[in-house]
Amino acid sequence: MHGLVNRAIERFVRDTYGRDVWLETIRRLDLGYTEFEAMMTYEPQVTKEVLAALATRLGKDLPDLFEDIGTYMISHPDIEAPRRLLRFGGVDFVDFLHSLDDLAERARLAVFDLDLPTLELRDHGEGSYSLTVGLCEHHDLRLGRVVMGVLRAMADDYGALVFLEYRGASAGREVILIRLLETAFASGRSFELGAGGLTG
Repeated sequence: MHGLVNRAIERFVRDTYGRDVWLETIRRLDLGYTEFEAMMTYEPQVTKEVLAALATRLGKDLPDLFEDIGTYMISHPDIEAPRRLLRFGGVDFVDFLHSLDDLAERARLAVFDLDLPTLELRDHGEGSYSLTVGLCEHHDLRLGRVVMGVLRAMADDYGALVFLEYRGASAGREVILIRLLETAFASGRSFELGAGGLTG
């Protein structure tokens, strides 16, 4: 697992629940370290153990924890890089949705060994879409709920009003239904082109 993923989990816990909660949880796993390095690679099992321990410590189901992490990665003011990568996908939420098919390739331009799930959008007309989330190449974590959190945060970022429904997993693929109710429901967050790498 790329260290950026584990580092994002760590920052989510520290920023949302505090440093003490993170240290208490990670020390119980006896990994030999309490922080993740962004540019290192870790065994997928380490990530799974950390997530399971956090879910237990926070009293959350894993799907809810995943969705919270996805929302955090876009909405927290101290983490701009994922939001910038996604905002380059289009000027409004519809453009953004249609850019998701090539998101993994765009991310690898910034971090060549970053393993993201494949995304496939289907436009059913009249503001109705379905997004299929595939498995990553190097681990079997299902990240559909993380993607749901990202979609929810990006809708807020663009000022769009959307309804999201997780439809479950089958044959290693997860499906999210997206209903776009209004493209300009709110003003959204400002966005300007400029410098800022994925690891920033």
